[in-house]
Amino acid sequence: MPACRLFILLGLLAAALAGCRRAAETPAARPAEVRHPLTGVILKVEAEQGVLIVQHEEIKGYMPAMTMELAVGPEELAVARAGRRIRADLVEGADGVHRLERIWPDEASTEAKAVAAAALQLRQDTHTRGRHPYREVGEVTPDFALLDQDGRVVQMARFRGKQVLLNFIFTRCPVATMCPAATAKMITVQRLAREAGVGNLELISITLDPAHDTPGVLHAYAAIRGIDTGNFSFLTGPTQAIRDLLAQFGINTQFQGDILQHTLATVLIAPDGRIAHRTDGSQWDPEEFVRRLSR
Repeated sequence: MPACRLFILLGLLAAALAGCRRAAETPAARPAEVRHPLTGVILKVEAEQGVLIVQHEEIKGYMPAMTMELAVGPEELAVARAGRRIRADLVEGADGVHRLERIWPDEASTEAKAVAAAALQLRQDTHTRGRHPYREVGEVTPDFALLDQDGRVVQMARFRGKQVLLNFIFTRCPVATMCPAATAKMITVQRLAREAGVGNLELISITLDPAHDTPGVLHAYAAIRGIDTGNFSFLTGPTQAIRDLLAQFGINTQFQGDILQHTLATVLIAPDGRIAHRTDGSQWDPEEFVRRLSR
């Protein structure tokens, strides 16, 4: 073989081996995003810029305690308040930009303590009722405290003296005949009751998916649909508290992969706190409920 061809082949082989070494030594691709649990306090809300100024505690293994400007989505921005203690996910995107998601009141906050105390009492109440905690028509509804779409604590006791229409939904429900239809019917009841002069009505929708449905997510859900939240509360809270309410109101849920399958019920609660009427499923008539409200 001519010497020049030999040198060319050896050069190509060396280049190929070097290329293999470089490929093997290339670090693994950076994940699209990295999440870290964060606790801290909101110092300032800069709504126009879409950011929160947050003084957060140490994130072990990631960064020391510091004050940061953090991007936040419009749904969470709508319920952010200066001085509010929070826990959230600090998300580092592939572009290096940090943002906050899944914002909740921190366990040390007044709101979280009130909700946790009520959740403990509800857990004990469910346990005391035994294997069948379901509440029949005529029974008093369970006491609870959850967070509404503005991050405020809402206790069931607040609704005594009012007629209450209550159901369970979740914001990511993809089935038009389930949660979206239930919400549309609740909106219709709200309108018809107002036209009929029913002035003591409160509507409540409790999420089936508290892991996702933060107060901010519920706020966005109501805002997108143009819902008047003056007497319509969307509630979320600790997972166990939601499970206890589902058991006591007879709602069945089950995850199949990422799909949440569930039953539906619409419950009318009298001013004395007793369950006055109940309709299961999605085929109920808003006008019928308004007639009951008007009696």
